[in-house]
Amino acid sequence: MSTQRSQVQLISFAVICGLLVLSGIRPYDRTTWLLEVFPVLIALPVLWFSYRRFPLTNFLYICIFIHAAVLIVGGIYSYARVPLGFYIADLLDISRNPYDKIGHFFQGFVPAIVAREILMRGQYVRGRRMLGFLCICIVLAISATYELIEWTSAVALGQGADEFLGTQGDPWDTQSDMLFALIGGSIALLFFSRFHDRQLAKVSGFETTI
Repeated sequence: MSTQRSQVQLISFAVICGLLVLSGIRPYDRTTWLLEVFPVLIALPVLWFSYRRFPLTNFLYICIFIHAAVLIVGGIYSYARVPLGFYIADLLDISRNPYDKIGHFFQGFVPAIVAREILMRGQYVRGRRMLGFLCICIVLAISATYELIEWTSAVALGQGADEFLGTQGDPWDTQSDMLFALIGGSIALLFFSRFHDRQLAKVSGFETTI
């Protein structure tokens, strides 16, 4: 089973590294690109060097790399200019490009699964209700921290941070970003917990006891 997880990881790494290199060739705005892909640049080496000591489930690796792809695409175009967002805007008949909400959805979905996996494997919490509550708290804490980072960037860069913020003139952008993170985290826990349990059962030496 460890060989299978290794293959999933290697394939995911290859795809994301390729996208990362391609995205950095001619992004819409170099500063925006760097700010958007910075979490990916941090996560990749952490995941690579932690694999032998603490390999994650295949499900979590896939979730992380999908989220990384979303961030990289946002970095290429800037969130307000991603073509997929314009297609969704036309489909839903809305005025703003909603691609950034996809990013914030995954900002809730993926950390919820990360938190769940770490808390369960470390046996840091008892009871599924408390587990779910703490996962949602972690999701909202991460979302709030990211919004503070965006605010700090806006103060430091001034107008240069507009593409990174992607507010598109929406005064409630911060609140709706956190709402989408909450929705993502809630969906992850409500609909994928049982599947995640089966993935955890495949991790060597781990038994689901909560």
